[in-house]
Amino acid sequence: MVAEQQMAKLLGSSARRLVGGSLRQDVVGIWKGARRGLSSSVAALDASGAEEKIVAAVVLERLPVVLPPVPPAVSEFKSFSFEWQQQYRRHYPQEFLDASANRGEDDEIGVYEPAPTITEADQTNDQRSLKRAYEKRLYLIVRGKPFGKSQGEPVWHFPEKEYAKEPSLRQCAELALGPIVEDIPKSVYFVGNAPCGFLPSETPAFKKFFFKSQLLVNDLPLADLKKYEDFAWISKHELSDYFEPAEAEYLNKMLQ
Repeated sequence: MVAEQQMAKLLGSSARRLVGGSLRQDVVGIWKGARRGLSSSVAALDASGAEEKIVAAVVLERLPVVLPPVPPAVSEFKSFSFEWQQQYRRHYPQEFLDASANRGEDDEIGVYEPAPTITEADQTNDQRSLKRAYEKRLYLIVRGKPFGKSQGEPVWHFPEKEYAKEPSLRQCAELALGPIVEDIPKSVYFVGNAPCGFLPSETPAFKKFFFKSQLLVNDLPLADLKKYEDFAWISKHELSDYFEPAEAEYLNKMLQ
């Protein structure tokens, strides 16, 4: 009641400054209407006796290791820009440009040879390895029975945990990685406290919230996989190979 009076007082003072008090009743009415709607929803839930269960899932992301290939349009623009600048570049004396020819043999610069971006894991399509698809973002998925699905064959999903009165839903998501990641603070960084997506489960009593996190190390040995049958590091373009079409479509939009 005190919070409501403070909010009404704050909104009322702002409204009086704007339109001389004519807006105050409308704003306070909206506030009270929203409060009544929330109270009625809670009362309906208590009357039905049904308690919705919440699941926190972790989207563990490995960022690209190398720069992705330059799109053809960008490459053509850079080529055009270079040729355009060459037309109006400053001309220097020839003896200044030939100064590099007077260097001694000890001044020669070695030729830089970049390491190959196609690894053995790419050639063998080893999706358990992080040493693949260096130019893409990879996401950790596991194979097992997610919450809300006790029957049927195991399916691929993100690591998850049912909310069990943890201090916050994000801490619940951190505990979802606890059994498989040994040192979470040094290996994983959680991006913010709010979920990045929401997906209803097949069972109406379950609601699943996704929390985004990023890998901080080059390699992540997974500790205890007894709960899951298998795991994989996949890119966003490989979601359709592991998830149902509707779920893959939603995850594809969520991971943009």
